[in-house]
Amino acid sequence: MKTVTICGSMKFEKEMQRIAFLLETKHHLNVLQCVYSADNMEISETERGFLEKAHFMKIELSDAIYVVDIQGYIGDQVSKEIEFAKSKGKEIILHSEYGIER
Repeated sequence: MKTVTICGSMKFEKEMQRIAFLLETKHHLNVLQCVYSADNMEISETERGFLEKAHFMKIELSDAIYVVDIQGYIGDQVSKEIEFAKSKGKEIILHSEYGIER
């Protein structure tokens, strides 16, 4: 079973949760997700930095990243995650090319 870290803009938070579920149940991938703040809690810059570091560690543990690029959108942070994954030799899977139904 391949392990992937899901990467995408938080403006697609609901879509990423749904996509992660489909990837695990229908496509048999083990998905590492970012942390979602269900209550939209405010976080400090220190906390934000820790979450970012944890996300990059998830990428290091993964075989690939799964980029949720809805309507072709890839933000600055996701671009950094893609470059990091490439530097680690990870496969890059684009949602727009994977063929999963939305």
